[in-house]
Amino acid sequence: MGTIQIDLFTTLDLVAQAPGGPEEDPEGHFNFGGWQAPLFDEAVGEQVWAGMQGLDALLLGRRTYDIFAGYWPHQEDGPDGGIATLFNRIPKYVATRGDKQLDWAGSTRLGPDLVDEVRGLRDKHDDIHVIGSLNFVQTLLRERLFDQLNLWVYPIVLGVGKKVFDGGAVPSNLELIEPALTSSKGAVFLRYGLRDGIPQTGDMGGRD
Repeated sequence: MGTIQIDLFTTLDLVAQAPGGPEEDPEGHFNFGGWQAPLFDEAVGEQVWAGMQGLDALLLGRRTYDIFAGYWPHQEDGPDGGIATLFNRIPKYVATRGDKQLDWAGSTRLGPDLVDEVRGLRDKHDDIHVIGSLNFVQTLLRERLFDQLNLWVYPIVLGVGKKVFDGGAVPSNLELIEPALTSSKGAVFLRYGLRDGIPQTGDMGGRD
């Protein structure tokens, strides 16, 4: 059975809205679109690409799909390929309520039974990635419908904006599955795997 990985760029206060550009997602009068750009460096780019090596399908919300579809089909990689070649080649699955045409080659609209359809993708693909798509991610978190959560956490606090865990999560256990990586500009890469059960409680009283 394949795995579903969620890839997000986030601030210290877990805001993940519009890291890539001012017009990416201005919902709620968000004025910090593009907050990641000044802090992006080579280490982040290398790790993002390394994490894509086994990727054989993209699973996207409509807003992120439209951004990607307007950009990646028009990009060219070198003779050995790259992200553009990969994204343009593999299947893209889109969670959308609308009926607007999906023009990016290899794109498929998911049906109304979203949860069952996403589960079914694990039988078709080995390594599925959800990139951005924050509203859609809330559904995956609520349904525990992911296997790995990959977070690049940047050393800034915005205080406003959509957050990773923003009413779309349930109590869950996660495990850091490899040591954290740090970029030259202070971003920390954390790779978590979803584990069974819910968080336990205890009593710290009486400890020396």
